[in-house]
Amino acid sequence: MTVEIRRATQRFRTRDRGRDTRHSFAFGEHYDPENLGFGALVCHDEHLLGPGVGFPEHRHSDLEIVTWVLDGAVEHTDSTGAATLVRPGMVQVQSAGTGITHAEVAATGVGPTRFVQAWLRPETSGGEPSYDVHEVALVSGELVEAAAVAGGRFLVARLAAGDTLTLPDDPLQHVYIGKGALIRSSLAEPLSQGDAFRFTDVPGVEVTAAVPTELLVWTFPG
Repeated sequence: MTVEIRRATQRFRTRDRGRDTRHSFAFGEHYDPENLGFGALVCHDEHLLGPGVGFPEHRHSDLEIVTWVLDGAVEHTDSTGAATLVRPGMVQVQSAGTGITHAEVAATGVGPTRFVQAWLRPETSGGEPSYDVHEVALVSGELVEAAAVAGGRFLVARLAAGDTLTLPDDPLQHVYIGKGALIRSSLAEPLSQGDAFRFTDVPGVEVTAAVPTELLVWTFPG
């Protein structure tokens, strides 16, 4: 049973004109052999983009890509023919399979865009590329499953100040504070935006929101 706390200030950071990215795991020039991933997660990045800024067309293969927008909107295009505007409350899931190219750019006219994107190792390599985006029927104060990929589940909870939530029992859990803060608990001092828990074999943990909070939770069977 282990509880690891990763503060936002510990995350690797990449900045460019109009773009600020914070990496949960080793990425690119930021290498840490002790922090290469968690469960099937190999990337869990938070991007802050100015309007019209983003990632021009590039290629992926053998990767599951899940995107959750916190503020603003992301314009997505790819070689499957998809062309969508991804907004808060929508989850985007792309299976790269044998190979896709895609582009992701912050929409204009909506202010800065902030989103979290996770990359996961697929359960099997190859396969036909696919794309899906849909609204998630969030219920205030509850964890709602937004996607199931790579043997894991992606769940989201929007909590009001004072709401207490019981986390799942899954052996591996990555719990990320996308917005807001959690109050001090027996596990940690208060956690705030960009902080994360990594639980291994710690079932049924309770967390309480200090302010309106959005939790992004990945769970894996171990």
